[in-house]
Amino acid sequence: MGNVKVFCDSTADIPQHLIEELDVTVIPVKVQVAGESYLDRVTITPAQFYQKMKSTPDLPMTSQPSPVEITEAYREAIEAGAKEILSIHISSKMSGTYQTALLAKSMIEEEYPDVRIEVIDSRAVTYALGVLVVMAARAAKQGRSLAELQELVQRLREEQILVALVDTLEYLQKGGRIGKASALVGSLLNIKPIISINDEGEIYAIDKARGKNKAQAKAFELLKEKGPSGLVSAAILHADEEEQADIWLEKVKESFDVKEVVVVDLGPAVGTHAGPGTIGCLLVPVEES
Repeated sequence: MGNVKVFCDSTADIPQHLIEELDVTVIPVKVQVAGESYLDRVTITPAQFYQKMKSTPDLPMTSQPSPVEITEAYREAIEAGAKEILSIHISSKMSGTYQTALLAKSMIEEEYPDVRIEVIDSRAVTYALGVLVVMAARAAKQGRSLAELQELVQRLREEQILVALVDTLEYLQKGGRIGKASALVGSLLNIKPIISINDEGEIYAIDKARGKNKAQAKAFELLKEKGPSGLVSAAILHADEEEQADIWLEKVKESFDVKEVVVVDLGPAVGTHAGPGTIGCLLVPVEES
């Protein structure tokens, strides 16, 4: 049994079976869609969210957990016996959750001076964040120290790669990421942006292609070119795209030396900005067991 309790926010998109297996505490982001407010993955599922998203003309909105909510989550773990906490969160370039967690840390450490809390800015989102949490939680269960977990997370963040296709530019445009004219031209020309996350934790267009098939082929070229060599842990991420996810799953098994692979539903907090139809692949190097 490990000594470090691992936390994250729901933008990590960690499958429920891994949350339960690794005893990770996930602090939910709030999502507002079709005039109603929900807790990401708690009171609304990804499937329910995308159905509502497609039926409303209004862009869904998200709001980060409050300092009180994070503080209460830390306190509950401490009252259950936790002495050390590792809290890993969405990129500070995309959300204020990291700063809020730092505030919660300072509040808790005043209340419980014997408890140590470390907060990490993952500079990532969705399962690019989630895999860091999963790997850290596995190492925690093996008895690794808090310092060792921090080092592991930072190393894996540097070595991983995420490449994804956005089905439409509509949601990026609605969210202010690109101009309306660019979105219109992209739609007319059937241009599929290929996106990734840079070292600063920002989403950027790494390439583009015309049509879904060419975009998929280009995405796998980029994964082979820029991704890790050797044995990898892989994830297929999708937003309401189960059939495409199956295709990508077979492709990644054919293309890489995969130790394990997980299929990840993009949750409401991430899907708000990516939009339905988004699909991608994450690769993380792993050691031979």
